[in-house]
Amino acid sequence: MKYQWYPGHMTKAKRMMQENIKLVDLVIELVDARIPLSSRNPDIDELGRQKSRLILFNKSDLADAAVNRAWMDYFAGKGVHAAEVNARSGAGVKSVHTIVQEACKEKIERDRKRGIRNRPIRAMVVGIPNVGKSTFINTFAGKACTKTGNKPGVTKGKQWIRFGKNLELLDTPGILWPKFADQAMGLRLALVGSLNDEILHIDELALSLIAFLRERYPGTLSGRFGIEEAGDNFSILVEICKKRRCFLKGGEPDLRKASSMLMEEFRSGKLGRITLERPEQEKQDEKDM
Repeated sequence: MKYQWYPGHMTKAKRMMQENIKLVDLVIELVDARIPLSSRNPDIDELGRQKSRLILFNKSDLADAAVNRAWMDYFAGKGVHAAEVNARSGAGVKSVHTIVQEACKEKIERDRKRGIRNRPIRAMVVGIPNVGKSTFINTFAGKACTKTGNKPGVTKGKQWIRFGKNLELLDTPGILWPKFADQAMGLRLALVGSLNDEILHIDELALSLIAFLRERYPGTLSGRFGIEEAGDNFSILVEICKKRRCFLKGGEPDLRKASSMLMEEFRSGKLGRITLERPEQEKQDEKDM
């Protein structure tokens, strides 16, 4: 299956971001903590190359805690400001204001030397679809000030939100990039729900997830479903069908229903805290370049 999704509104959204980048001091990029590499849009790196940067690892409660720490160390080693947050519960969100001040301290000092005081920091909040930008802003503000949803692409237009006298945020629509560098990246985006499920084969996704869990998190499937992790991936999916009583008329396994259920349990954290990629993958990619 080929993984790609770039609806027309994303072209318009990218153009809007290009037009507004000159207005901001800082780019706050939300990534999915389960796929910190694959959920970083390379177009955003190009767009924000002259701006201060802050990376927020959202949904960090769904990701492997040990791998989260490894990612924080990785970005600290590159001199990049980064922090773990859970936009839905609010964990880590209060610390963001302090980190923003730290990331923009050179800008604040320049303003001070010019006699400019209390000019608010203006930040653009960016990220791929369904990464939780609007939920983060709502939680950060303490009230529902932007429209949110659980489907990719809910935020369609430009929205400025002011936080006291010191910070203004520009919420932007989630955008992907026109062509993924490799299909493994597309697969990981599909697994966490950043692509539209309606264009995907859910049973193929489920089989890919089963293969990954057996390799990197052995025992997860047996612990959750009470099955043996023996045989091939397809036979394990059939066993999940049986355990969860997912059958078609005539008693045939309903693979699509079981696959949808498996994907939902992974995405919601019911399978445990799981990360799909690790810093050593990025280090290896840098060596290969």
